[in-house]
Amino acid sequence: MASMRDIKRRKSSVQSTQQITKAMKLVSTVKLQRAKGRAEKSKTYFNCMYDTVVSMLSKAGDINHPYLKPSVSARKAVIVITANRGLAGGYNSNIVKLVRDNDWNKEDLIIYPVGSKGRDAFARMGYELGEDYSAAIEEPIYADAMKISNQVLEDFATGRVGEIYVVYTGFKNTVTHTPTLLKLLPVKIEDKRSEEDKAVLDFEPETEDAVDLIIPKYITSLIYGAMIESVASENGARMQAMDSATSNADEMIGKLSLLYNRARQSSITQELTEIIAGAEAIS
Repeated sequence: MASMRDIKRRKSSVQSTQQITKAMKLVSTVKLQRAKGRAEKSKTYFNCMYDTVVSMLSKAGDINHPYLKPSVSARKAVIVITANRGLAGGYNSNIVKLVRDNDWNKEDLIIYPVGSKGRDAFARMGYELGEDYSAAIEEPIYADAMKISNQVLEDFATGRVGEIYVVYTGFKNTVTHTPTLLKLLPVKIEDKRSEEDKAVLDFEPETEDAVDLIIPKYITSLIYGAMIESVASENGARMQAMDSATSNADEMIGKLSLLYNRARQSSITQELTEIIAGAEAIS
């Protein structure tokens, strides 16, 4: 059995750690409430944006535009949104696994990291990295999403990549966060209209000019929405992880207290035995 001093030192260490996890849980809870509000307010808009653009393009007929035609390049731009910090359970690793375990050829991917945890993980695994936007995940703003959008669209237009994806953690509620992979370009169009409803949609100005305006806003909006949801998911995951760590510390402190009491009782019993034995020897 460990000595009383060792048990006391271990218990003190666990109690110090518990104070840290409690503080981190409190901070994450406050941040979650703010991020949750932004995510819930924004989600409807971004879902509507996606559905509207897909529906509009499905009614537009055959549009001859680089953003909508399959590229000759087999390479894929993957915008990976993770966190800049850990201690959030499986939040970061689940995103890395989603990309790693997908049926993609590693050599065909260019990772555009938004978050240093994802950047470092893919760098270790030997993936090619594009521009690093890790700082943008701290306080996401629309201008940051626009920079990312402009870069990947430029790479798409020049033929460096033929497809664009975003991988992020979707926010459902405080305890449910879903790793999500969304294809941004080329836009996946499903024509489910009836024969009577298949009139071609007219654009004003010209179709190509309209697509030049619509697609960048569409891509930017989806990236921004993914960043907002990811921040909410990160804080929710960290709050759960710290809550679990605090509970585990409570359990460990209880076990160490029991061990300490047993060791103390054993020490007292041994001292009494020695006193009695000594008294008997004198008498």
